[in-house]
Amino acid sequence: MLSFALTIVRHGETQYNRDKLLQGQGIDTLLSDTGHQQAAAAGQYLRDLHFTNVFVSNLQRAVQTAEIILGNNLHSSATEMISDPLLRERGFGVAEGRPKEHLKNMANAAGQACRDYTPPGGETLEQVKTRFKKFLRSLYQRMLEEHGSGDQRSASTSGPSEPEQPVIAGLANDGVQSVPVHTLIVSHGAFIRVSVRHLVEDLQCRLPAGLKMSQVFSPCPNTGISRFIITLRREESGPRASHIQCVFINRKDHLDDSFMRCI
Repeated sequence: MLSFALTIVRHGETQYNRDKLLQGQGIDTLLSDTGHQQAAAAGQYLRDLHFTNVFVSNLQRAVQTAEIILGNNLHSSATEMISDPLLRERGFGVAEGRPKEHLKNMANAAGQACRDYTPPGGETLEQVKTRFKKFLRSLYQRMLEEHGSGDQRSASTSGPSEPEQPVIAGLANDGVQSVPVHTLIVSHGAFIRVSVRHLVEDLQCRLPAGLKMSQVFSPCPNTGISRFIITLRREESGPRASHIQCVFINRKDHLDDSFMRCI
């Protein structure tokens, strides 16, 4: 068995975000000045954590954010940052570069909710989920290969009892005090929303007490932070998550005015 922490961060603001324009995959923008400040604030907030692995979308806004976070980190500046196209934003086809309101109008004309609508040339939500599932499979394998030596137990033996609920005190190290393996992912809003829904709905992730579903599936703000603790076990068909615990979703404490003024 192996337990590891998974911290997911959305990239900082771009001018397209500020102007409420869709970027998707085809428009590869850089961070705005505000986006740089947000990424630096996230980096300061996470500065005392040790990330053993870092994965980032290969779009510039995500790469810049990850570089700034690692540059502010006291323990992970030398950790290899792996660029992975599986973590790219959802493709919005012909709607990319257009106002978000235009996508809503297209969805309304098609008689669909905006979140579920796929513009011509875009990715369906199911296709985005398939990308995330493919990434998870490769992540699980890498975690076991790099960190799973030692007290591994086979799937045929009785495993340990279910992991205890993590202590959540509103601190940056919530849930990871006793978890030495910690993966950082930097990705995009729509991709993260689909990913969280898969973890919660399909993989039966356990949620913190009191967390409302409206909060779970709410849009992730720029540099919003979510964290999960995943316990893996080896099976003949490959690694499988035997338990997933959500620690928090879409945290933005680092974006408070008092914190931003300190960076």
